[in-house]
Amino acid sequence: MHEEPLEEWARRREERRDASKGKLRAVLLASGPNRGSHVEPDAPRVMQRWSGTEWETVGVVEDLAAAKALLHPPQLVEVKPAQRDRPSCGRGPGRHRRSTPAKEQDG
Repeated sequence: MHEEPLEEWARRREERRDASKGKLRAVLLASGPNRGSHVEPDAPRVMQRWSGTEWETVGVVEDLAAAKALLHPPQLVEVKPAQRDRPSCGRGPGRHRRSTPAKEQDG
């Protein structure tokens, strides 16, 4: 069995911890056990952020839609430059084109 050095394991562990820092979650504010996020969509939620060792409360939102807006912000869409106008390729000869019967050809 392969045993890795303790220093390498500790380095990988710290990298994983650093990557998860700042992660947000929404917890339902209701009595009873913590349930799925789809339960009671109109109930308020507590927003929590992972500090690396524990979940810290950062705010309260009014419902599931507001929580989702914070958890999954819209991604910026990269605008592509407009392509120049090119003439459309009509029927014509070429290796990639089908051959046309003689009676359809202008002639």
